[in-house]
Formats: sequence, structure tokens, C-alpha cells
Amino acid sequence: MDIEELRTFVEVADAGGVSPAARRLGVSKSIVSRRLVRLEAELGVQLLARTTRGAALTEAGITFRDHAAKVCAEIDVARETILPAGDLCGRLRVAVPLSFGPTHFAPVLADMARRHPQLHIHTSYSDRFVDLIAEGFDCAIRVGYLQDSNLIASRVGPIYGKLVASPDYIKAHGSPEKPEELIAHQALMQGTEAWQFMDGDDIITVHPRGRFKADNAIALAAAALAGLGIAWIPDGVTHQYVASGALVPVMTRHPPPPAGVYVIRPPGQHPARKVRVLTEMLIECFEQTPDPTGVGR
Repeated sequence: MDIEELRTFVEVADAGGVSPAARRLGVSKSIVSRRLVRLEAELGVQLLARTTRGAALTEAGITFRDHAAKVCAEIDVARETILPAGDLCGRLRVAVPLSFGPTHFAPVLADMARRHPQLHIHTSYSDRFVDLIAEGFDCAIRVGYLQDSNLIASRVGPIYGKLVASPDYIKAHGSPEKPEELIAHQALMQGTEAWQFMDGDDIITVHPRGRFKADNAIALAAAALAGLGIAWIPDGVTHQYVASGALVPVMTRHPPPPAGVYVIRPPGQHPARKVRVLTEMLIECFEQTPDPTGVGR
């Protein structure tokens, strides 16, 4: 039984169709379909019921999917065991934020690919929160304050940010001095997140309100520059605007606590070695460059 056919079946089962599985695997839909046909012929049973909306597992497919996934995982472990010490193989699918990914994390992933020539790295750059399990990612790099979930997070380093607004906004609406005063201002947010601020050793949590939302820090900076409100934005995005005076730090007596950079993975007893290696490389990167935004602390 061909291992690639098993992997393809697992991807189709998890993705819910041939097209999304083909995108995950980086091959054409026709190749995926041929592999499925060969696997079903080999087994003598129908694993997937094709529909206009995708593919649904048959009863036999539901049973076979877990066994096939275990076989693929065992093969990956076996391959790594016989490789030279430290080498990685297989595929690593990682979701990376668009705001910082190309500048701060892409070099680490490129170095990982250089060190491990038998490892295939597929990276998706987006500021939306991907569903790791449903979309077939091994892990994700996330920046900011984590929300509660069943995912497992490993912190690899800090990220610093501040509240900023344009001089025109401050002239028109004033500048808040205390966290509770933010409720009277327009907040530029990613969603419905809470903002945290330091008051000595205490942390104050505020739930701001606003009419402009974006899942990208660069877009929030553009809104702040246009005078639409106050935004919490990482220093790596705003430091040039602050240096030029286009944006002004707000409520500096109550700074936000440092946010974090995390590697997020689906729940499980042990992370895959490729995820552990990526986590270790990111930790090493932050230890060598504690402020990867290039803004002195």
C-alpha cells in the first residue's frame, strides 16, 4: 500500500474535499483523485462519498482514517529515526501572521529549510486566526495576547507595543490619561479583544469600543494616521510614525504589558519533532535579538 495514497486520503478526509486537500498537498486535483481511486481499489471498499460540496467519509472511511493517520505518523517517526542525528523530513505546514511574518519569522523558516534539506515547509501568511485542525496545519505563530482555547501554546519571546493616535485625533478628542477614560474614545481594534495596562504592579483590563476593525496591524496604523481613533499596535509597525510625529504615544503612564510571540499547536501528548525544532529556533532567535522589531528597549 502506497504511503502517499494514505497521506492523500487523510488530507481529503480532514479537509473535506479533493480541492482543499490538493492545496494542502501542493499537487493537482487529478493527482489526488487518482491516488484515492488506487487506494479504494486496493482495499476493495469505498472510503469517500463524492458530492457537489466535497467529499464525505463513508462508514468504512471513518474507521480507516484513524488507522491511516497513525501509519503515516509512524512512518514519519521511522524516517527521522534512520536519518542522521538531528535531520528532519516530511512536511511542516505553519500559519504565520502577515504583519510580522515576512520580516521577522520568514528568515527563521528559511534557515530551518536550509538546515534540513529533506523537510518540506509550507507557510501560509495571514492575520486571520486559522483553524489548525480543520485546515491541516502542524502549528501557527501568533503574536499578541492569547485567548483561551484548547490549543497548546509555547511562548518564544516578547513583543512590545503602545497606544498611539494621530495629533489631529488628540486635538479633536483629547488624550486619555487613565485606562477607564478609553471607553469615551474610538478604539481601533482587531476584533472584540480586551486591552491590558500596567498600574504599578497591577494589570487593568479594559474592553474598548470602536467602529473600525481590521485583522492587520498595518491597516490599524493607517486608520490611526487618518485620525479615526486610538490603537494598540506593536512598535515594529509604528516606530517610524512615532519618530516622525505622525503618531503620538497615548497614556504613557499606564503602558501595556509586553505581549508574546507563541507557537501554537493542536492538543496532543507530544509535539512533532519538527514543531519542537521550529520552537527552539524561534526561542534562539529572540535570545540573540531580544527586540526583533529593531526598536531599542
